[in-house]
Amino acid sequence: MSNILIKDGLLVESSRSWHADLLIEGESISRIDSIIPDSELPADTEVINAEHLCVLPGLIDAHTHYHLVSRGTVTADSFVQGSKAAAFGGVTTVIDFADHDKNRPLAESARERIGAMQNQMAIDFSLHQGVYGVPATLEKELASVKALGISAIKIFTTYKNVGYLIESEKLERLFKACKALNLLVTAHCEDDEYLESVAHSRSWTYSAVDHADLRPAEAEYRAIRKLGSLALKVGIPLYIVHISSALGMQAVRQLRAEGATIIAETTPHYLLLDRRRLEGDSGALYVMTPPLRTRKDSIALQDALVAREIQVVATDHCSFTAEQKLSSQDCRTIYPGIPGTEEMLPLIFTFAVASGRMSLSQMVRLLSTGPARAFGLYPRKGSLQVGTDADIVLFDPEVVWTIDSHTIHSASGYSPYEGSRVMGKAEMTFLRGRLVMGDGVYLGRPGDGRFVTMNSSNAYGV
Repeated sequence: MSNILIKDGLLVESSRSWHADLLIEGESISRIDSIIPDSELPADTEVINAEHLCVLPGLIDAHTHYHLVSRGTVTADSFVQGSKAAAFGGVTTVIDFADHDKNRPLAESARERIGAMQNQMAIDFSLHQGVYGVPATLEKELASVKALGISAIKIFTTYKNVGYLIESEKLERLFKACKALNLLVTAHCEDDEYLESVAHSRSWTYSAVDHADLRPAEAEYRAIRKLGSLALKVGIPLYIVHISSALGMQAVRQLRAEGATIIAETTPHYLLLDRRRLEGDSGALYVMTPPLRTRKDSIALQDALVAREIQVVATDHCSFTAEQKLSSQDCRTIYPGIPGTEEMLPLIFTFAVASGRMSLSQMVRLLSTGPARAFGLYPRKGSLQVGTDADIVLFDPEVVWTIDSHTIHSASGYSPYEGSRVMGKAEMTFLRGRLVMGDGVYLGRPGDGRFVTMNSSNAYGV
């Protein structure tokens, strides 16, 4: 392994930023000092001048779906292509998902997913384990999953029709088992019973625009309140994925006021896009679940982000090609999901930092340190501490560029942020001391990505 000195950069962590030199030896950060003289460098050290650049810990996209087999097809971004898009966006670790195959133990599903990703990922990864039922052997199965290094589970409060919904009377047993094992419960929150009532309330054309009305924000509010109240009763923290609405944030605030510990995640598309994108012939390109909301909802989420009420920004990257998306105009059969891992850093920097709404350190907390703490990866990931993995992004805050199909690397072939003028770009991305993207050239190697085991969540310190 090579030695690298990153010289004269602005180092940015979640609590501070300062000018310093940073030395990488092998896969780890070995020294940080205001000046590291050439005379004190190991032999054959490569020196990279980072003057005018920000030195960030590698970003963590805590919500991705690479190579997702769904509805008789597979998403556009494989593990190989997803890794490439991530590296161009300064993302060095993703947290993907293992589905729950109810015909075999949970740990077998996890092992299969880990094996597939280890063979093809070029960046590091961890996993959430999906739990879509409560078998008689639940506690034993969850213990086996934790022994593999997975300390977060994913549940749904909807999709009863495909077998994802856990009956309310069984949730308390699941929550108590997670408390005993110190597993973090993450949840997709839309109240299934309420959605059913909306679906039968009137006739629908099932257009892309109808998707937003078929899955209203009230469903998100009800599900967050219900799950949060149970989490408070059992005495566990709860992580809410992709909060999409002002009502969703209202539910979070109410639960926190009652004493619940809620980790709130949102995405760039709920912050920056709204339901007007669902109109017209290309509306299917913007269908995801939960759906895009109103502009007022986006502004409410922006305000919550700046006020530090949201702890994690992730992308829910679930990409399909434009051809796949536009193959149906019926929102019940449009493939749901959009790309986003690569666009996350410039979008959040432009909206929040370049505009003066928050500091670079606050951005690092949202995109790196926050998810690292929530999912038990800190400080190995999400920090610039000596002795940790040398996952580092050299970020140029002055670059101005346009997001479009020619400037991103998702196999989807389009970006939902097409035409957006943004500031800031990852110029170099290092994974454990190895350059995987530099000056627009991708150097990632399938199989180099490692499964990163999770310690218990530090949910109370996110």
